[in-house]
Amino acid sequence: MKKMKNNKILNDSIINDTQVQLNLESAVVKDLIDGLTYEEIGTKYNVNMRFIEAAVTSLIGVNVSSLGKVRKITSLEPKDFAEEKTTVWSFKSRGSWATHNGDYRGNWSPYIPRNVILKYSKPGDKVLDCFCGAGTTAVESKLLGRRCIAIDINDVAIVLAKKNLDFDLQHDLFSKLHADFKDKKIYTPELFTGDARSLPFIKNESIDLICTHPPYANIINYTKNKVGDLSFCTIEQFLEQMSQVARENFRVLKSKRICAILIGDTRKQKHVIPMAFRFLQVYLDAGFKLKELIIKRQHNCKTTGFWYDSSIKNNFLLLAHEYLLIFEKPEVAALPLLNESSPAYKSQFKRTKKQSEISEFALESTTVWLFPENEFEKRIDSNVFQRYSSNNSYAIINCSHDEHNTTPRSEIKIASHHELIFIKASIPGQEYEQLDIKYFLTELKNIIDSVLSRPNKHRYIAIQTNDITLNGFTEPVAKNLIDRLSLNEKLWLKEIIILIKENGKSAGIPDDHHLQKVHQYILVYEVISNPAPKII
Repeated sequence: MKKMKNNKILNDSIINDTQVQLNLESAVVKDLIDGLTYEEIGTKYNVNMRFIEAAVTSLIGVNVSSLGKVRKITSLEPKDFAEEKTTVWSFKSRGSWATHNGDYRGNWSPYIPRNVILKYSKPGDKVLDCFCGAGTTAVESKLLGRRCIAIDINDVAIVLAKKNLDFDLQHDLFSKLHADFKDKKIYTPELFTGDARSLPFIKNESIDLICTHPPYANIINYTKNKVGDLSFCTIEQFLEQMSQVARENFRVLKSKRICAILIGDTRKQKHVIPMAFRFLQVYLDAGFKLKELIIKRQHNCKTTGFWYDSSIKNNFLLLAHEYLLIFEKPEVAALPLLNESSPAYKSQFKRTKKQSEISEFALESTTVWLFPENEFEKRIDSNVFQRYSSNNSYAIINCSHDEHNTTPRSEIKIASHHELIFIKASIPGQEYEQLDIKYFLTELKNIIDSVLSRPNKHRYIAIQTNDITLNGFTEPVAKNLIDRLSLNEKLWLKEIIILIKENGKSAGIPDDHHLQKVHQYILVYEVISNPAPKII
């Protein structure tokens, strides 16, 4: 009897706690509808943003940041729009033409699908977005005269997307907006509740362009624990499920057409997890080839005050970029190129500079470093040396492609006391038809292995490198290097830093088929004595 009484008390307590939770969630949502801000609600009820988001998702069925607002459409196109021409896309304003807004948590800027749709499709083409959300891609497809199929596993999100698509597009206005279109037909997007992993109602090779933004693993939850919602997955689960999405994308897309996907990295224990590069491999494994790798800069990162001080004190960088991966479905399986001989590479040891030779600039606090061209390398060196070496205890190794000269790796001598080894491994920014990139990566890995094989006190290894265009496709050099170094238990990837020159120019020659590659990378590894923890 006593046990039954205790169970009843426990059950009553759980019921009471649940009711209190529901009452609080209801009050939060009501205040949000009445127009209170997140900050005001947080102060009023002593709750954080995650609680507010969970309350909205639970009671409304979709994760949105504002409720009850009626917006008036003031324009149907962005002002002074120009298509992006380089591999760095940066939109200081997220875009608010038509019905676009940032209420749906985690949705992408409409500038992204607009650029993708204009560059990789033509009027009348069929666009697929298999992670519809609030319908950003569908709205752009309607505005740009494309047919569209948009799918989301959350039926409430589909309702919201239909609402965002409920605007008139008069034919006279549409014709004025797109005077150069031969086909001036207005198409109404088709929206469905469905699962991106299985699209049986879409025929093989019937889609002209895929343009989508999947949820990130276990960062923003889009439903109340709905079965099939990938936002609840761990990283490993997410990648496994996305392999099914990739296979369906490959099946429904026409040959020689484009699949564009935005994805980002995440961070655990002050170390970056290269989520985007692992995601890239999932699509390569499905049969796609990488046409372009675009860096999408983020402008909502706080770089002053608390966050700046915390970045310096705890030695981590705020994630300020995402990756827009542009895949192409090949017409036939590509055959590997056979090179008669391997190119020469020059590995040159550069002695430690004296402290007086180093110009100290203000430290960057995000993963995107944008520097003037005339100070580009100086500012890079200053930031790397200040962050990852004390008392300027570092050494530089220049390892670059060289057609005429090569220095054996055995000549590289690194002092044991150097805390930082900075390897500069760049490949000229031009399009190649014959280049043994595997040889380059192998030589680079051998240099790193040689450094690690000696008794030393190295704390960090930093590698500066870049992607290249090889046989008409992008060779993701940084991603491939991370793959090769992932097997070394002494190395724990700390940062992926994006380097950009302020004038946006590079050594590469842009053409009508490729974006100009204007970004580089620095991969920062922490050297550890114990194996790096496997974070999933």
